[in-house]
Amino acid sequence: MDETSIKQEVRDRYGREALKVRNVKGSACCGSSASACGDPITSSLYADAETAQIPSEALAASLGCGNPTALAELKAGEIVLDLGSGGGIDVLLSARRVGPAGKAYGLDMTDEMLELARDNQRKAGVTNVEFLKGEIENIPLPDDSVEVIISNCVINLSASKDRVLKEAFRVLKPGGRVALSDIVVRGEMPNEIRDKVELWVGCIAGALEDHEYEAKLGRAGFRDIELEPTRVYQAAQAKELLRSIGPDADRVATAADGKFASAFIRARKPTAL
Repeated sequence: MDETSIKQEVRDRYGREALKVRNVKGSACCGSSASACGDPITSSLYADAETAQIPSEALAASLGCGNPTALAELKAGEIVLDLGSGGGIDVLLSARRVGPAGKAYGLDMTDEMLELARDNQRKAGVTNVEFLKGEIENIPLPDDSVEVIISNCVINLSASKDRVLKEAFRVLKPGGRVALSDIVVRGEMPNEIRDKVELWVGCIAGALEDHEYEAKLGRAGFRDIELEPTRVYQAAQAKELLRSIGPDADRVATAADGKFASAFIRARKPTAL
């Protein structure tokens, strides 16, 4: 599918998930059906001390594959941008970490998610937050304006990852850093997965190979690049994630055994270009 079609599918799916949380107090999750909730990608990412700080709707809308706020080593006074902020969980947690002297931006292209995130901000009583409407391929902030960029299982959904990383580099201040949680592939991916648009929306088919992710960051200008797998998915887990393929799920899951992982990716913008 082309970039426009993929983006529309992603927007529609995440809009539905936001409405589910708002209207029926359901739980959003990666995957193409409600049974995907609690899957090995999205489950148990946040500590109880963190979830106690945020509205339940922010946690229910979480579609991430990691906890970048816990790994980004945020400091008081820093300005943070979350790419694809969804219901706002990582923005709200970041805002508390950087304190009143800092600020956390959330960027999302889905109206329903933005409405949910702003509701969650009001419920949390956090004031050093601003949610922006826009696309991660065209970040609506000026050059050299933020110190940290986080993202949680969103960059893999973009069909223009080079553009995303170039934009991230542009808006970071010199010396700034990215701290990304994302899905990566460890080896060649079965073609059946690439061909299933449901899996683009479900956090799998848009994933880069780990070495390709590192190479793209380098071409965008980043240095000190590190990629650390945090969860590696085995055949039994892959079968659950790939159930939308149908009768071929067993065969594709076996081919995918150990090849998908959640990873934490760090990189830094040089202080002098």
